[in-house]
Amino acid sequence: MIRVAIVILNYNGVHFLRKFLPGVCLFSDHPNDAVFVVDNGSSDDSVSYVKSEFPKINLIEFTANYGFAQGYYKALRQIAAKYYVLLNSDVEVTKNWLEPMAKAMDADPGLGACMPKMLDFNNRAYFEYAGAAGGFIDILGYPFCRGRLLNSVEKDMGQYEDAMDIFWASGACMFLRASAYERAGGLDGDFFAHMEEIDLCWRLRKLGFGIRVVPASTVYHVGGGTLPNNNPHKLYLNYRNNLYLLFKNLRVIQIVPLLIARMSLDGMSALVYLFTGSYSFFMAVLRAHGSFYQNIPALVRKRSILRVAIGRAKVNGIYPGSILFEFFVRKNRVFSKLHW
Repeated sequence: MIRVAIVILNYNGVHFLRKFLPGVCLFSDHPNDAVFVVDNGSSDDSVSYVKSEFPKINLIEFTANYGFAQGYYKALRQIAAKYYVLLNSDVEVTKNWLEPMAKAMDADPGLGACMPKMLDFNNRAYFEYAGAAGGFIDILGYPFCRGRLLNSVEKDMGQYEDAMDIFWASGACMFLRASAYERAGGLDGDFFAHMEEIDLCWRLRKLGFGIRVVPASTVYHVGGGTLPNNNPHKLYLNYRNNLYLLFKNLRVIQIVPLLIARMSLDGMSALVYLFTGSYSFFMAVLRAHGSFYQNIPALVRKRSILRVAIGRAKVNGIYPGSILFEFFVRKNRVFSKLHW
């Protein structure tokens, strides 16, 4: 069996494949490891590039763009391995990037997933927004990272070099125990993209698996490779999927008060977009909430399925305060100053 399957999901990213795939092959040379490129129905030269330049790489071709979540879900069902690494096509790996994570997983059978320290490819002294040095969420369901609060990203000065338990690992580079992934039910394709990895990690934690950051491993992430940060559709997915995430995973007693709070906060956010002339962003927030309410019946069914398959275990590790309060009221921009 394959020890580690490094699975790169690609959609019209031939420029990233040209830039970063050679490094993945060079620095992932364990004899029992394998690299897979999964093409999500690209219309560029991605497939022909892989076939011509890397004929020995395992290539899985889809005829449509299934998004991040469903694309990986469909691909991983075709791959038998002890561990999976979900690796974005816009990630630069470094020498010995894989082994610290593999050793951490080998040493602790209770570890379901881990991630490396993630730095910004274009500003290499700083952490990268999507994962930094490990992911968390606050009491209102807003994600943040060790090294990134809201849009404030810290400089890497060695302050987060210790391996530690986290709430979620970034899907840009996520090391997964395949058996744990299967027990958790895999990625939820209805998310399409964004926050699906938090949903998966939440389910892993409900099963009793740990999630960890292993800073001895370092990668550099470009970020925004498929959907730029200023894209209204990306904003829509972030708002909608955050509501999906909370509705699926919170206890029943928590859902109603939290949704009321989020309706107010998201409404204020939408008004800010409207009054600053960002009409497309204003509409994205409204569409996100509309889509969420429309899909509540399906989410209720998912909750029932998860309750049977996974149980109702309370999950620790959620920050007990509000990142919005820390950021805007206390003016705190640094993870290490949070009051746990």
